Amino acid sequence: MATTAFEDIADTFDFLDDWEDRYRHVIELGKAMPPLADEFKVPALKVDGCASQVWLRPVIADGRFDFQGDSDAMIVRGLIAILHALYSGVPVDQVAAVDAPAELGRLGLNDHLSAQRSNGVRAMVERIRAVAAAA
Repeated sequence: MATTAFEDIADTFDFLDDWEDRYRHVIELGKAMPPLADEFKVPALKVDGCASQVWLRPVIADGRFDFQGDSDAMIVRGLIAILHALYSGVPVDQVAAVDAPAELGRLGLNDHLSAQRSNGVRAMVERIRAVAAAA
């Protein structure tokens, strides 16, 4: 149940031959993502469990989930951009049905992220699910 934006990322990853190219693409996705305004970089929006500083600001409108996010690490900004592509526009009541580990596994991220980064991605997914469940 991936979004079109996520499918585009998956198609690009299929096209890229090695992990170094994919890694650079993740960083480029992060660079292309709009920064989160400093006023939203507050403890309530900070995601615990990430090695880097990560903030996710949920934006729910018309029953659809979206969020803005930022990090002080470029690779993590890219991971946020990938999660944004996976969840943006999904009906709030269907967010929990998104199998993030499987979808991210399609990109090969499970095999190439450090344990700390993998824990951070899990923490971001848990936050996204919790916010959607509470909406």
